[in-house]
Formats: sequence, C-alpha cells, structure tokens
Amino acid sequence: MLKGRHLLDPSDFSIEELSEIFDLADSIINDPVSFSEKCKGKILATLFYEPSTRTRFSFEAAMLRLGGQVIGFSEPNSSSVAKGESIADTIRTIACYADIAVMRNPKEGAPRIASMYSSIPVINAGDGGHQHPTQTLTDLLTIRSVKNSLENLTVGCCGDLKFGRTIHSLIKALGRYKNNSFVLISPKELKVPEYILNEVLIKNNIQFKQVEKLEDVISQLDILYMTRVQRERFFNEEDYIRLKDSYILDNEKMKNARQDMIVLHPLPRVNEISYEIDNDPRAFYFKQAKYGMFVRMALIMKLLGVD
Repeated sequence: MLKGRHLLDPSDFSIEELSEIFDLADSIINDPVSFSEKCKGKILATLFYEPSTRTRFSFEAAMLRLGGQVIGFSEPNSSSVAKGESIADTIRTIACYADIAVMRNPKEGAPRIASMYSSIPVINAGDGGHQHPTQTLTDLLTIRSVKNSLENLTVGCCGDLKFGRTIHSLIKALGRYKNNSFVLISPKELKVPEYILNEVLIKNNIQFKQVEKLEDVISQLDILYMTRVQRERFFNEEDYIRLKDSYILDNEKMKNARQDMIVLHPLPRVNEISYEIDNDPRAFYFKQAKYGMFVRMALIMKLLGVD
C-alpha cells in the first residue's frame, strides 16, 4: 500500500510497487476520461525552489486532469522562503492546506528534510545533482511501453553523467531489473560519480563500461539516453563552454544505430540532439514527456490512496 508514503529516491518503492504505478498509468493512458474526477476535492502543493517547465507543468496538469486543484510557488522569492523561513516550517504550514506536496530544491537532501516534518506525502521533484525519482518513473514507463520489458537491456547514457541527476536515478532504478547493462559515454570531466559506480554498479555486479565516443558504441544500444551539459551546475563558465558541445546526436550518428533503438532525453535539450532527429521514429523524448504526466497522475492517486 502506497497511501501516505513519500517518494524521495527511486528505490523507496519495490519493483512490485512500481509495477502497480505503471499498470495504473497504462489504465489512465487507455481511458483518461474515467479518471477525471478521481482527486476531486484534493489539493497538490508545488514547492519549486528552482526553475522548471516540464516537471512543474506535468505535476500541475496531472492533478488538474484528476479533478484536483493546485497551489504553490514556482520560485522561492515569491514565498516566505525569501524571509528566511526553514524548509521544516514551510512544509508544516503547507500541510495545513494541501493533501500532497511536490518539491524541487537545488540543495541535495532538501525533500528528505521536508518529509521528516511533513504530515502529508512529499514527492522529490529533483534535489540538486542528486536524484529525480519521478523523471525515473517517467523513463521506466516509457521504456516498458516501447520495449515491453525492463530487463535484458543495453542502456547508453550520454553527456553530463556527473551532474545529471536523471542519469543517477535511472542507473539506480534499471540496475534493479535483471540482466541490464550500461554504456557510460562522457568526457573525463563529466564521468558518473564514484558513489554510483561503487554503490550501485560494482556492488551489484552490474555490467558497465565507460567510453568517450558515442559513435564507437551506438550500434550496441537498445536505449540511448541523452542529457544536456548543465550550465547551472558548473562553477566555472570556461569549463562549461569547453564541454557543452561534446556530444551532438545527428542523422549521421543514427545511421549506425539499431532500427529498434530508442532515443530518450529528460529535456530541456540545448543542442545535444539535432532537430533533424525529431522526425526519426526512434526519437521518443516528446512522447516521454507526455508519459511523465500520466505516471505522475498514477503516483498522486497511489500516494493519496485514491481507488
């Protein structure tokens, strides 16, 4: 039973519990009208301490499509945070008004702190370069819908693997399913953090390799997960400028990819995927964004205990 639970990390839910969410999301996709009143009278609070388009809008759209309502802020200067209010006091106050809260914060661990003081479910919508569990649910639902499985996959993760929280969450999540392997494609400066390598991949005996050239490995992949080089995570503008165009996926590179490989991207893209790829039937990143709304509808229903 997921009612009243928090989602802070993809591993907070068992594989069976994730399957429940995905099955419900599939039901919503197949018949959205029958779910349009499921959260009538319920309120979602969106606490966004840094900018977001897709994540915030998809949560808001999810709650509205379920018949609920939304309150919140999209940047901290429009809230009492600007006056110095703590996360603990903010969430205790919000819990007086809302039934469920979703938080994005640039500080790693901030949603976990909120959950310790909250009487309502808290969903982590991204905490710094750490985790982004609902993006991971989106990714898993997309992969399951296209590949009909979450097992026996070779997954290429390309771009900023150091600061890319979506990558960290995805590796942790897909690493729990049987016989998946990873190809980690990045410049030396943006490699996957050691703790992900040691605590997730090596500890669980998951096959992986680290390479610097996408074209050398693209033919081996079932899934290519592209990420942007994240300007906002850099301390040094010169490093960002030097690395930002390390990988650009174009038609020439796609010639060597399998016909059933799919391209995913958490968005926003900058220029790491050429616009010419948008017409390739293997490009799934905009469908992935739509699946994000459906999986968040399912998650909200489960955490609120709505049948």
